[in-house]
Amino acid sequence: MCLLERLAFGVALLVAAAVQAVTVMVAAAADEPHFGQPVTQADIAAWDISIGPDGAGLPPGRGTVAQGETVYAAKCQACHAEKGAGGPNDRLVGGAGTIAPDKAPVKTVGSYWPYATTLFDYVRRAMPWDRPKSLTDDEVYAVAAYVLYLNGVIGQDEVLDAQSLPKVKMPNREGFTAFPRWPPK
Repeated sequence: MCLLERLAFGVALLVAAAVQAVTVMVAAAADEPHFGQPVTQADIAAWDISIGPDGAGLPPGRGTVAQGETVYAAKCQACHAEKGAGGPNDRLVGGAGTIAPDKAPVKTVGSYWPYATTLFDYVRRAMPWDRPKSLTDDEVYAVAAYVLYLNGVIGQDEVLDAQSLPKVKMPNREGFTAFPRWPPK
């Protein structure tokens, strides 16, 4: 084989290798993961469920303390203990009077949270921790009623719904600095 033939053969090998490399890269690019997808209005609506202090956006439904006790025992007690005493996760009950400069704060729903609507919002979107958003609106109202009752915030016979929940006066409502963008204008 003469030098010219060797050179032509080498160039042909290089071209073939380059074509092969480009082919592999194009195929790899086509197979690389494409994370996500376009977000639809329905996707957003499923998570756009925030409830503000005034109760705007609260859904229809209702719940009683007795109903809440049943739901709590089945879906909350494993993490928050009997009657919200805490363990293995956060304590929900007690701590009254501990949010003060001279005391060690015990931050619970009853001692720290400024609005009852915050309890509904949080339970609705995040509880139970292993199945968030799995409770019905009636179950959320009921659990909120039970937890508020355990904290002495509402009476045993009260019913919570979209009209009554925003009217619940939490013990620490005045313990926060006003948020300058609330209420919205």
